[in-house]
Amino acid sequence: MNRHFDTAPGADEAFLARLEGRFGERYSASSAMRERFGKDESYHPSIPPDAVVTVRDTADVSALLALCNEHRVPVIPYGAGTSLEGSVSALHGGVAVNLQEMNRVLDVHHEDLDVVVQPGVTRRQLNDHLRDSGLFFPVDPGADASLGGMVSTRASGTNAVRYGTMRENVLSLEVVLPDGRVIRTGTRARKSAAGYDLSHLFCGSEGTLGVITEITLRLYGVPEAMSSAVCNFESLQGAVQTVIETIQLGVPVARIELLDPVQIDAINRYSKTDYPVEPTLFLEFHGSEASVKEQAETVAALAGEHGGGKFAWTTNTEERNRLWRARHDAAYACKALRPGGQIWATDVCVPISRLADCMDQTREDLDANGLVAPIVGHVGDGNFHLVLLVDHEKPDEVERAQSVHERMVHRAIDMGGTCTGEHGIGYGKLDFLEREKGAAVDVMRQVKQAIDPNGIMNPGKVMRGRVEPSRTTP
Repeated sequence: MNRHFDTAPGADEAFLARLEGRFGERYSASSAMRERFGKDESYHPSIPPDAVVTVRDTADVSALLALCNEHRVPVIPYGAGTSLEGSVSALHGGVAVNLQEMNRVLDVHHEDLDVVVQPGVTRRQLNDHLRDSGLFFPVDPGADASLGGMVSTRASGTNAVRYGTMRENVLSLEVVLPDGRVIRTGTRARKSAAGYDLSHLFCGSEGTLGVITEITLRLYGVPEAMSSAVCNFESLQGAVQTVIETIQLGVPVARIELLDPVQIDAINRYSKTDYPVEPTLFLEFHGSEASVKEQAETVAALAGEHGGGKFAWTTNTEERNRLWRARHDAAYACKALRPGGQIWATDVCVPISRLADCMDQTREDLDANGLVAPIVGHVGDGNFHLVLLVDHEKPDEVERAQSVHERMVHRAIDMGGTCTGEHGIGYGKLDFLEREKGAAVDVMRQVKQAIDPNGIMNPGKVMRGRVEPSRTTP
């Protein structure tokens, strides 16, 4: 895969001076600021923009985009920077739009179970705001991502098996288009048959069509009771079959996470736990006290039929938090397995019936190539993550890791799956999107051309192509 780009500046000095005049102290071209806003949490290197502008409201964003569109200067929206496929890298220079100060919860509609937020609000911030309301927002990608970024990458996470992904939880968006126009894509109504579904066009567009400035999201009542469980298995197939039958029986399980032995070993070392080093399910059940007990007992019986060991479950809040803290610390646990190694996190998603095969074949490939890489999966929806630990000072190791990664993705696509369940495309998975979608990528390109004819919005992401920056000031 080609990972080298022409990163010539996307903006000339006259334009940057005009930008600084408009935004004053909220404009920065310092090397430290530019470096910071050219990098996400992926292994991809920082590719800095020419400048960073911090916006505070929709009017700021509209003025910025209109100015950049006039000068044909690229624009890269930036939230919390937790993306994992280079989605915020300024491949062709331009201006990073810092949305972190657009971080207000605007309105909570308790009776309607929805909330209106600005894009810089983070997942944890929203749930802290809702703490005394009896409501919560369930989409949990692990990182404290901004909600604007979560919409842009169509994020998911541990609760998706019951509550869905961002796709299912976005009701409406306010979006600034590349020419500065402001549109609303929907309403607060729970359903609509009015025209094209623009909300879901922008959900997952990774900043390539416009900048999201306001989001209306579904909320849910905090369940009366929650219980968490952990169970180890003799085989991956046994764990996955337990999950399949759990879903087929209609058990409304909230979370089902599968950790392979390498990941469990990493967690034991890092979090000082003592789980058996075997394929292991972490589960969570939501509902009434009676229903969570019934759910846990049902899944325990299924696990016993498929080689499950001790099925330990609890409603104790402290014990539950300890279990999920260990799961959320998985990335740190992985890194501790190989000090000096750099984390390369990637994911695929397959039909759940093929999950064990895909994970087993990936593990065999890793072992054959001498690579350290735990596997953890949101198995309720067939999604799993590979956490490669790679020394980038060793070209041969990097090449082997890239080859294993590519085979894993092609394997998933061949099994009827997708190259990414929740990380997005960015520029790291461009080749795979073309393999997966085929001629549909041409249709995406036509949509992009219609909305962003000057190609200023996050160029080089999701699909190939770059803008040719204007070097003259109108």
